[in-house]
Amino acid sequence: MPHAADLVIANGTVVTETATFTASIAVRDGLIAAIGADADMPPAAERIDAAGLHVLPGVIDVHVHFREPGMTHKEDWETGSRAAAMGGVTTVFEMPNTNPPVHDVETFTLKHDLAAAKSCVDFGIYGVLAETNLADLAPLAEAGVIGFKLFLGNTTGNLPCPSDGAVLEGFEILSRLGLRCSIHAENSPILFWREDRLKAAGRNTAADHLLARTDVVALEALSKSCLFAEWTGARIHIVHESCARSLPYISFYKERGVDVTVETLPQYLLLALEDMDGPAGNVMRMNPPIRERWQQGPLTEAFASGLIDMIATDHAPHTPEEKQGASIWDIACGFPGVETQLPLMLTLASEGAFSLERYVQASSAAPARAWGLHGTKGCITPGADADLVLVDLARTETLSAARLQSRGKVSPFEGMKVKGWPVATLVRGKPVMRDGEILGEKGWGRAVRPAMPAPAPRNVDTQLATLCGASPAQAPAR
Repeated sequence: MPHAADLVIANGTVVTETATFTASIAVRDGLIAAIGADADMPPAAERIDAAGLHVLPGVIDVHVHFREPGMTHKEDWETGSRAAAMGGVTTVFEMPNTNPPVHDVETFTLKHDLAAAKSCVDFGIYGVLAETNLADLAPLAEAGVIGFKLFLGNTTGNLPCPSDGAVLEGFEILSRLGLRCSIHAENSPILFWREDRLKAAGRNTAADHLLARTDVVALEALSKSCLFAEWTGARIHIVHESCARSLPYISFYKERGVDVTVETLPQYLLLALEDMDGPAGNVMRMNPPIRERWQQGPLTEAFASGLIDMIATDHAPHTPEEKQGASIWDIACGFPGVETQLPLMLTLASEGAFSLERYVQASSAAPARAWGLHGTKGCITPGADADLVLVDLARTETLSAARLQSRGKVSPFEGMKVKGWPVATLVRGKPVMRDGEILGEKGWGRAVRPAMPAPAPRNVDTQLATLCGASPAQAPAR
């Protein structure tokens, strides 16, 4: 008798954004075919006994840097996707600040082909919104970017911040395309000015890195981004929100109907400037900076309430040597995170910081909705991709850099004990990690494409495409 299902995950505790219940899940042709009592499941070629385990939708990490092309000594699509699989992450959105950056269809195709050949998890690829590529935004959207990334603050790759005029015109274009734009919301002119002044004064501590990027740097960029989005109708996403003083502004613009979503990162909820005097201080340098401990509570509460929509990682690996330097200003910014986010957040949930359902909403459902993937990704429902992670909520482990799949063997969470651990990760029904062993094959991952709601541009009569014709400005390279 032929099997009616490829796989049955039996008797697990299923967690969605709204409910927790015991059920079995049947998988056929990479999709969830049925959910219900085990006795009602069809015969299957394989069964996984999930009794005692919780079954969550696979994590969608909307903010990773896999460094390929151009910086593969830090990470590549194979090592980065293996790290994702180990951490219960089934879909990643990869940022465009590689070498070359993803600024046109040619560079998008280059990265897409590398990812398709190497990744064992599904993926989306961002295009950059820069002053020099406004004419490329529409072709990139047609080619299949998941969305766009705007660097208002500097980061690895040193992509220059566009002028406000170019940003506004870029938002006008995106308002017509309907794709979401993720924004590194720090004011570059202020932070560079302050950093230069602090260096000249001989300042060289972890606190000085934060003081160069003091809270107003984030507040100005957040406010400007939301104002431009409100004016144009562009859809935006604020990445790595670290600043508690941003929360009233986020609330204000959401109440005004701006289509803005916001992510935070585990390190902003768990680490603080006060921790940077210890041995992990160099590792913890990142942009935006890890801030004072008093900011953790408000950020955690905003995450629990949903004001901060989702969790991501800003997985940003560097070599251990690049995380050392003669001064704080010489140390590379960022560290790996894609395989530690799930256990860190499960630990916070176990401590009562938020519910498991809220975590599922923030790690899977909200990202899928914001990028037009919900119903296919981010949910456990018949017809959806069988992207699942099985977790043992009772299992305790100790985090360390040595056990990371990532090429960047550094971690600010070295020695931290966590409660809750992924024991299996499935991408479209195929186990890519099981019991700590990577099973995913290079090339198993597929590109995802957004199916966004219809665009809703505003103030069209004053948009430059209306006033000057359809061709956007193409600024000369600098």
